[in-house]
Amino acid sequence: MNFCSHCGHTVRFVIPAGDDRPRYCCEECGTIHYQNPRIVAGTLPVSGSRVLLCRRAISPRKGFWTLPAGYMENAETTVDAAVRETWEEACAEVEIHGLYTLINLPHINQVYMIFRADLSGGFAAGPESLEVALFEEHEIPWDELAFPTIERTLRHFYDDRREDAFPLHVSDITPEDRERYFGSA
Repeated sequence: MNFCSHCGHTVRFVIPAGDDRPRYCCEECGTIHYQNPRIVAGTLPVSGSRVLLCRRAISPRKGFWTLPAGYMENAETTVDAAVRETWEEACAEVEIHGLYTLINLPHINQVYMIFRADLSGGFAAGPESLEVALFEEHEIPWDELAFPTIERTLRHFYDDRREDAFPLHVSDITPEDRERYFGSA
């Protein structure tokens, strides 16, 4: 950030009085520009024994498979965001069963919130998906998943399904986890 969105003057990256971390501050109008993590909300849509995945039509990770998910919008609940993203990416309606995975990615300022859901009708590729398809566990394209958050959610689901219990899973993805997943590129 170079300029204040309130008055247009140059900002400085400093620790404001009474704070404990650097922020972008405008010395002209006094505005402190707080930057907070982005929430990614989505679903794990299930139909019988199959899971719905979307092949991404956009960057990052274009062409790789993911669960329908995306950034939460202002004035939405997390459930509303998950349902909207599922509709936008997979043209699918779902019945939400509750928060399933909450995954922190502090190094990229994101929090993933994936809700377990039942698919309640048809599906088709939305504008952000090249294709959508239902997969049995043995058909999941593990080497073509877009993000470590998606792999972690799917692995929890298949482990939990064997036990027929679906607790909330809270975890972190570290920079080292991402490097192992994406390589050093």
